[in-house]
Amino acid sequence: MNVTIESFFHKQSSTICYVVFDNRSLKAMVIDAALDFDITSGEVGYQFADSLVHYIDSHHLDVDWILETHAHADHLSAAQYLKQKLGAKVATGKYITQVQQHFTGVFNLTLPTDGSQFCHLFEDGEVFYLGDEVVTVMFTPGHTPDSVTYIVDNNAFVGDTLFMPDSGTARCDFPGGDASQLYHSIQRIFELGNDTHLYMCHDYQPNGRELSVVTSVEAQKQYNVHLKNGVSQHDYVALRTERDAGLAVPKLIHPSIQVNINAGHLPNQESNGISYLKIPLSFN
Repeated sequence: MNVTIESFFHKQSSTICYVVFDNRSLKAMVIDAALDFDITSGEVGYQFADSLVHYIDSHHLDVDWILETHAHADHLSAAQYLKQKLGAKVATGKYITQVQQHFTGVFNLTLPTDGSQFCHLFEDGEVFYLGDEVVTVMFTPGHTPDSVTYIVDNNAFVGDTLFMPDSGTARCDFPGGDASQLYHSIQRIFELGNDTHLYMCHDYQPNGRELSVVTSVEAQKQYNVHLKNGVSQHDYVALRTERDAGLAVPKLIHPSIQVNINAGHLPNQESNGISYLKIPLSFN
């Protein structure tokens, strides 16, 4: 391999973050970094993010990009904290604007909805470089409209689009989600080739198995419990729709979305010097 991939498991949210770098130039990117956050106390912590910084510093890496695969609903992004520490650009797919437009209404936020909080918004098929290594951005919507996959040196970082084969595929009941779109996005990933390594954004370790961060296209085609070879689009959409109807709302969705559509910026302090996150109320 021409690149090194180091994974970091954020146990609190079962999120897997990656530091990926070109072995020659030591140019690096960070994918899906998380803050520590206790919803009960409202305490924000940086221990996990600092472990990334320590690894980056100890390996003398030059981080060019802090990347999001989508606006996550289960953890707060550490993108701005890492940007302050590392000086890198924060980027995601261009359809983050759709997510912003929806959720600024939900939370009654006065935020720009043009993606300008990010340093760069990627187009489908856009390429950038880590030293001499080409990184390609592929849009993979369905879980969310802004979901993207980053591909480098036969490795694809798929966000929440796919889980390990024994966990299946992402839910599609978030605003802008679409099971038919997800089916086609996964087919695009499968077309990368059987030997392509697929790096997960989450692993929920069903039945208490050991943590796994990487699988292959071939393994997904053979064993994915929701969408292996032979499953039709019609059957997949029916299965996904039925499963999504029984899923609980992620417990961190409200704080996470408010921070993540804002590129990881935490809310500004109010006149009393305290920052607040909102929880919209609903009444039965």
